Amino acid sequence: MGFKSAHSSLFIPVCVIFVFMEVMPTMKENFLDRFYARLDTLGEKLQTKELRIPVNITAGVVFFLFALFILAVMPQQVPISEGDAINGRSFPTLLMAVMMLCCAGLVLKDVYKIITKKPIEWKVINLNTEVKALVIFIILLISFFLCIVTDLFVVGSIFCCLGFLIYFRCKKPSYYAITLGIAVIIWVAFRFGLGVEF
Repeated sequence: MGFKSAHSSLFIPVCVIFVFMEVMPTMKENFLDRFYARLDTLGEKLQTKELRIPVNITAGVVFFLFALFILAVMPQQVPISEGDAINGRSFPTLLMAVMMLCCAGLVLKDVYKIITKKPIEWKVINLNTEVKALVIFIILLISFFLCIVTDLFVVGSIFCCLGFLIYFRCKKPSYYAITLGIAVIIWVAFRFGLGVEF
């Protein structure tokens, strides 16, 4: 019974690796070339696009909303006893109140500068750089959800490895084989060697 379970658990990741290695040459010549061409075109368009944001106003608004969110969810997350003068919500509530006051101060200070036509601090964001960081974050996020949904660490690892290798334009099949092989070996060692189910 244990052998059958181990065999079925290994079947999916091993098949994924072999299928991918078989289609890799064709995939590299067709799909990946078109994919990279579109990335280059998008990168050229975004390279010249910049976004200017007021630093203090943006930070003040974002963290003010964050403090409001914490205060809103705190009653469900931190139970208290009615008889306690100081409870588990006291310090977080005080901290969020101080944060909201500081945020309001930041926003009002820059609003006053704008009204009086004084210079304020701006942050210039290059959209090309931020989109690259966003893609990396999305790859990691999808990998995490794949691990949660399938209850198999190796599935998320395989996707993460493939995602980063493709995104960073790795064209050597040996790199794919080594990276995917190591991911599977690590999972097998923990799953069947140490008995850690993940």
